[in-house]
Amino acid sequence: QVQLVESGGGLVQAGGSLRLSCAASGRTFSRHYMGWFRQAPGKEREFVSAISWSGGSTAYTDSVKGRFTISRDNAKNTVYLQMNSLKPEDTAVYYCVADRRYWGPDKQLYDYWGQGTQVTVSS
Repeated sequence: QVQLVESGGGLVQAGGSLRLSCAASGRTFSRHYMGWFRQAPGKEREFVSAISWSGGSTAYTDSVKGRFTISRDNAKNTVYLQMNSLKPEDTAVYYCVADRRYWGPDKQLYDYWGQGTQVTVSS
């Protein structure tokens, strides 16, 4: 079992930055793929980014490439999402996810989800 707790959300002006953190419980964190999804009001939950076990490989949805950076610290059981040059369309609840075998864009295939953290970007 893996429990995920996100933090770091908040209100920021367009062009600003935020760093989300996701703290994971369990001794097998380093053997889980980790990622982030987001859901804006009235929209489907969408893939944002994912990272491999070691952190050596990452993936991003096109709309955040060059602005967001995912990283992980296996010693701290934590995954991060650095978000720069934020836009109003980035406003959403951001969810941390984990899975032993999958790290793609299909939300149905992730076993573990956090409770979400709100990010609001004002124009």
